[in-house]
Amino acid sequence: MKKLFLLFLTFPLLVWAQATPNELVKSYVLMDAESGQILDALNPNEELPPASITKLMTAYVVFDALKNGKIQLTDKVPVSERAYRQEGSRMFIEIRSQVPVEDLIRGMIIQSGNDASIALAEYVGGSVENFVEIMNADAKKLGMDHTHYKNPTGLPTEGHYSTAHDIATLSRAIITQFPEYYRYYSEKSFRWNKITQPNRNRLLFSNANVDGLKTGHTEAAGYCLAASEKRGDIRLITAVLGAKKEADRFQASQVLLNIGFAQFTQVSPLKANQVLMQATVYKGEEKTVDVIPAHAVSLMMPKNAPTLKANVNLDTLIAPIKKGDTVGTITLTDGTKTYTTLPAIAAKNVPEGGFFRRSWDGLKLWWEN
Repeated sequence: MKKLFLLFLTFPLLVWAQATPNELVKSYVLMDAESGQILDALNPNEELPPASITKLMTAYVVFDALKNGKIQLTDKVPVSERAYRQEGSRMFIEIRSQVPVEDLIRGMIIQSGNDASIALAEYVGGSVENFVEIMNADAKKLGMDHTHYKNPTGLPTEGHYSTAHDIATLSRAIITQFPEYYRYYSEKSFRWNKITQPNRNRLLFSNANVDGLKTGHTEAAGYCLAASEKRGDIRLITAVLGAKKEADRFQASQVLLNIGFAQFTQVSPLKANQVLMQATVYKGEEKTVDVIPAHAVSLMMPKNAPTLKANVNLDTLIAPIKKGDTVGTITLTDGTKTYTTLPAIAAKNVPEGGFFRRSWDGLKLWWEN
């Protein structure tokens, strides 16, 4: 038997209206970096060519190899003819030279070097083709269900696509999983082979709080940008795809970031070990057990909003129960929209009761059902 309880939390929520950059891009997502919560979106799952934003996943695979000790930043990578002859944006590495991994990372991220991307792919994956398989496998692990890669550069290829939602998800993964390498995205220029190239992300120059991430552009993709800004303890992520003009991707991204910081606030409606209620326990040494959330919840919510509600849906609890056992679910909602769902757990052990308690409660369960 399931039982549903309704709790009111002292914390606000609001359906809000805003001026969005719909006219500037085909698709966008505004995401809270801590929770992964989507704050605003336009066509978030529309599959579009991501251009050089593809290199976020190229970097993700390289960062993972670094973190797991498979490669080192100081490793010298041989430059193949395939890498050297890449078209489009380049780092200008020389054929048959050896370039440190860290310099290739900078060349790929800051200069958007297709040559650097291929060199890294060959070194980490053994071949470009094997590396692309790793890219797609990692995309699947991250829940990027509308993404498929055909190369590590983002050069136009049939069947190579992603979405604003998936790109924001990947951006968040890079920020949270690889903070020691995320710093490369904020560097404003890089010099290699006597050529200094500026970072193509103009927001780095116009907004000191922006510290990433990656631009992209092809004729098919239009102008794209994954960006992140941190103000205080709050970090927001944007992904915009399909702008017609270069300036539009920066304007759309900054407008979204400004909206996020102006209209949302970070709240913690559920704290770790917060007792939500006491649940009845049958056949136990004790008749009740405290119910708590499985973990604390932090959300970005509109400012000046009404009360959020926690729906606690309990299972029928029969001893023995162990501390941490799932005893139901907690759903945070405003009555029309669900914001998150998480397990409700037991706060302590409840051992099985004696013969009389078990018999009496068994009779009660039979009667109630």
